[in-house]
Amino acid sequence: MPYRLTVRDISLFERSVTFARPFRFGAVVVNATPQMFVRVEIDVEGKGRAVGASAEFLVPKWFDKRPHLSPEETVTELRRSLLIARDLYLAQSGFETAFGLHAACIAAQVAACAKEDIPPLAAAYGPAEIDKAILDALLRAVGANFFDGMAANIAGVDARLSRDLGNDDVAQFLSGRKRLDRVAIRHTVGMDDIVEGEGGVADISENAGARYFKLKLNGDPDADAERLIRIGRELLKLGYDYGVTLDANEQYSDLAALGLLVDRLDRGSALKPIASKLLYIEQPMPRDITRASPLGALARRDFIIDEADDSYDAFPAARALGYRGISSKSCKGIYKSVINATRAAKWSAAGQRCLIAGEDLTCQAGLAVQQDLALGALIGVTHAERNGHHYVDGFGDTPAAEADAFLTAHPDLYAKDGHKVRLAIHDGDLLTGSLTTPGFASAVHPDWSAMPPLTQPTARISLENAV
Repeated sequence: MPYRLTVRDISLFERSVTFARPFRFGAVVVNATPQMFVRVEIDVEGKGRAVGASAEFLVPKWFDKRPHLSPEETVTELRRSLLIARDLYLAQSGFETAFGLHAACIAAQVAACAKEDIPPLAAAYGPAEIDKAILDALLRAVGANFFDGMAANIAGVDARLSRDLGNDDVAQFLSGRKRLDRVAIRHTVGMDDIVEGEGGVADISENAGARYFKLKLNGDPDADAERLIRIGRELLKLGYDYGVTLDANEQYSDLAALGLLVDRLDRGSALKPIASKLLYIEQPMPRDITRASPLGALARRDFIIDEADDSYDAFPAARALGYRGISSKSCKGIYKSVINATRAAKWSAAGQRCLIAGEDLTCQAGLAVQQDLALGALIGVTHAERNGHHYVDGFGDTPAAEADAFLTAHPDLYAKDGHKVRLAIHDGDLLTGSLTTPGFASAVHPDWSAMPPLTQPTARISLENAV
């Protein structure tokens, strides 16, 4: 049976993180960004008080790519999303399940953010991070690990936000979950990353022995095809089998431009090292164009949505347009990932192969990568994009004592390299054994005294609401 809880306090912190190399996706280049932390205190009926935590980067120009906004303004949106969500969660009275609390707040969150011209994807960020911390606290209160707790539906996840499913669909999906022992990393090749030679795609010191590769696109079919040819030549040097995914981050302007790339993939012999190993193409067009553009004949290739996943209705709508899958990202909501994984399993069992893919936004070592990894290992994601170990030097600017505490608690997931604690990758895989500790995938919490409170942003009123 699910436990009921009430939220007593929510504290928000942040810590700056400098990247070891530029990360270019879409039209943005990230060299540094803040990492946000949530600390919650809850009371659980019959169990008392517990503390939980979560963490995530405040990534610029991903949740909201509108060109008139600066990168800093889009980070401000995420801070506002967190603060709005904090007020909504703290305003709830009485005891409720963890998912019931999420369900009670999400519509009001989207509406309140819309009044500040914050789009739904960014609006969902605040609840997503608070939900993770609440779940961590709940699991700690009852002494359960994430995998056992979710299989028993400790959070009370149901179908109230997903009208195409029944409560039994969700319950049956969760009850059948078994933790994956290993999740393969999918190595990202950003637009500014080296392709050939030392430091390139086939260099094991860079790709960490990955068997899966995520290749960024920039929206120009000819330029993208030429770059993919170069990458394909390098992948042939690996000496082992591999799989690839392509991610355009909304850069393809329309179906016509996308069709040119797909035709090149289907017909170009020089692209065979990519085309023959292609698993899916991720979010090629802007989210608004995506929703108005059935894929038609292009659906001969597998496509998934990512940035267009801004509501509980997004996956069924995308499926109707010819998309086969959707991304799981803990920054978009752990409960939505569970619901979408339920859908993918149900639809696939009915005869139409559908998938849920593991993607991330440079999940940083520590809470962020552990909670996202656990989510994927729960819902059956066998390989996942992993960026934090590639674009950030270990734990980055995290105090050494804090990094060492994570290493001690999770020795299968981290390793000491000189003076740095880094993600430990075993033959291209991450191990999930130590994530079975009580709580949401972490035996330790960050050092709260070593970081300042979240920067307080000013509310931005939309022009529509200002009239």
